[in-house]
Amino acid sequence: MTKKLIVLDTETTGLEVEQGHRIVEVGAVALADRKRTDLHFHSYLNPQRSIDEEAEKVHGLSMERLSSEPEFSEIAESFLEFVEGSILVIHNASFDLGFLNAELKRASSKYPTLEEICDVEDTLLMARNKFPGQRNSLDALANRFEVTGYDRSFHGALLDANILADVYIHLTGGQSKFEFMTSNASSNSNSQSGDLKIDFKKFPIPKIMVSQDDILNHEQRILEINSKRESS
Repeated sequence: MTKKLIVLDTETTGLEVEQGHRIVEVGAVALADRKRTDLHFHSYLNPQRSIDEEAEKVHGLSMERLSSEPEFSEIAESFLEFVEGSILVIHNASFDLGFLNAELKRASSKYPTLEEICDVEDTLLMARNKFPGQRNSLDALANRFEVTGYDRSFHGALLDANILADVYIHLTGGQSKFEFMTSNASSNSNSQSGDLKIDFKKFPIPKIMVSQDDILNHEQRILEINSKRESS
């Protein structure tokens, strides 16, 4: 049985979970047939602690805004039910998993870690392998794959999960990966392989935009490589 794909993101009070920073928003969206679905999980959270000024500038969430929201322990059960048995797609997975596992442990010692009940795919690692030496933040990837139509005034967990879902589809080959194989199999079962005709217009190659920063980073990487070769 194929595991369901769930794209996930969080927003937090700060960057260091070891310093007691907490989650202020969690968002996740399910994929089916390599497309985003309406099935999602989303909740704002009362972190019960102050929010770093820099973090608030990123997501726009203040303690005043979050004071009436539930604590993580109140949504933990429903969150686990939503993600259990899935493949979690996360950008920079160690960051989000660290915060989520800390929240689960804080809520109950009986809760599992997410790695115990889910598989994980890290799109940051995927992007670094595909675009070595380039900027591979979520914003950079969205620009590279021309993922548009989202209000980016502030970062948001559900917003970024939807953007990451679009980016993930591009990273893993586009929306129509090899579907022509099955659609033509039955109609051409008695034909010679040379008779198989494919309309490649139905399978567009994604257009990748290269930013000025990408070019500069690439040139810097080439200089570093050449310098190492000359000194060896």
